[in-house]
Amino acid sequence: MLDLGRGRRASARGRCRSPSTPGEDRCPGGSDSPPTDPRSRAEDRRFVKKLLAAVLVLVVVLLAGTAALGYWGWRTLNQPFREFAGPELLIEIQEGMDARSILELLEQKGVLANALLARLYLVHRLEDPPLMAGEYRFQQAATTPQVLDVLIRGEVVTYPVVVIEGLTLEETASQIAEQGFGDRARLSELMSSPASIADLDPEAIDLEGYLFPDTYAFARGTVEEDIVATLVTTFRRRWEEEVRPLLAEEDQRTVRELVVLASIVEKEAGVDEERPMVAGVYSNRLERGIALYADPTVIYALKQAGVWDGNIRRQDLKIDSPYNTYVYPGLPPGPIASPGLASLRAAAQPADVPYLFFVSRNDGSHVFATTLAEHNRNVNKWQKEYWRKKWAEERAKKRAEDQEGSNTGP
Repeated sequence: MLDLGRGRRASARGRCRSPSTPGEDRCPGGSDSPPTDPRSRAEDRRFVKKLLAAVLVLVVVLLAGTAALGYWGWRTLNQPFREFAGPELLIEIQEGMDARSILELLEQKGVLANALLARLYLVHRLEDPPLMAGEYRFQQAATTPQVLDVLIRGEVVTYPVVVIEGLTLEETASQIAEQGFGDRARLSELMSSPASIADLDPEAIDLEGYLFPDTYAFARGTVEEDIVATLVTTFRRRWEEEVRPLLAEEDQRTVRELVVLASIVEKEAGVDEERPMVAGVYSNRLERGIALYADPTVIYALKQAGVWDGNIRRQDLKIDSPYNTYVYPGLPPGPIASPGLASLRAAAQPADVPYLFFVSRNDGSHVFATTLAEHNRNVNKWQKEYWRKKWAEERAKKRAEDQEGSNTGP
C-alpha cells in the first residue's frame, strides 16, 4: 500500500493529470519532460561540438587523401616514363592477349609505370578499346596515354620489303618470301588468281604484270593475302594517278595491251631516258605489222617451259610459244614481267621516233636505227665486234695467268 501511494504521488509530481474535460490543458504552463539539469545540457553541447569537429577532421583527411591520391595518379599517368636499358625496346604483343596481360607486360618491361592505373585510364577514357597485336618499338620516355595511343592505333614496327622491277610472278613471290614475309607457295597461289584485277583486265589469267614494283613497309606476321592485295592496290593507284592521265583521248588500247608493252619495255631498257624510245620502236613495228623480235619474250617462253639456263641460243628463237615474238606477230598474250612506273608511262606515251630497230651497247643503253642496213651495221659493231674483242681479251688474260703459273711453279 505504501509503495503504491508513493508511486502515485511521484506520478502526480512528475507529470500532469489527464484532462477532465475535452480541450482542457493537460499541463497548463508546464511541460511533459522532466526538468533538465543545466550542467547536463552543457555537456551535451560540448559532446556535439567534439563530434562535429571529429567528423570535420575525418572529412578533411579523406578529401586530402583523395586529392593526394588523385594527384599521384594524374602525375603517374602523365609523367614521361622509361625504365628499360638500351636505345630501344621491341615488344611483341601476341594475338589473343587481353588488355590486362598486355599492360602488365608493358609494366614488367619498363614501358608503363603502373599497369592498374593504365587499365583504369583505358576503361574510363575509351570504354576498354582493343589493343592491337603486333611488334612495337619503344625508344623515348612516354606518358601512359601516349603508350596506349600507340597500341590502340596499332602503330606496329614495319620493315622494308623490296619488289624490284622486271620480275615474273614466281620471282616476285620468291623475292618477298626470301625477305622473311609470307610463304612462297602461298604467295604464288594467290598471285595466280586474277580476281582482284578482273575489272581492269577481263582477259587476265593471273596477276602477272600487276604486282607493282616498289619498296613496301610490312609488319611482322602480315598475311600473304594482305601482301598481294597491297601490291595490286598500289598498281591500281599508280595507274589511275600517273599513267591513265597520259593516254590520249583517242587511244583505244586496253589496259592489258599497255601493260604487256610496258613489261617488254621494262625487260629491254636499262636506262629510264630510253624507255619512251624503246616503246616508240615497238609501237612503230606494231603499226606496220612487223614482228617485235623481242628477246625478253623468248626468255619468258623458255622460263615457262622450264628450260631457261641464262643464255639465248639460235634454236631458242624458234621455240613454239605464243610468247615468242620471233614466231608469233603482235604482242604476246600477256605481260612477261612486272613493269615499273617509268615503263608504264613510256607505254602510255611512246616517243614519236622513226626508229624500227635497236641494239644494246652492252652497258644498258642502246643504239637505234631506222633501216635494217643501219641496224645490221650497229649489230656488227656493238655485238659481233664487241664480243670478239671481249673473248680475245679473256683468252689473252687466261694465257697470261697460265704463263705466270708455270713461271712460278716448282
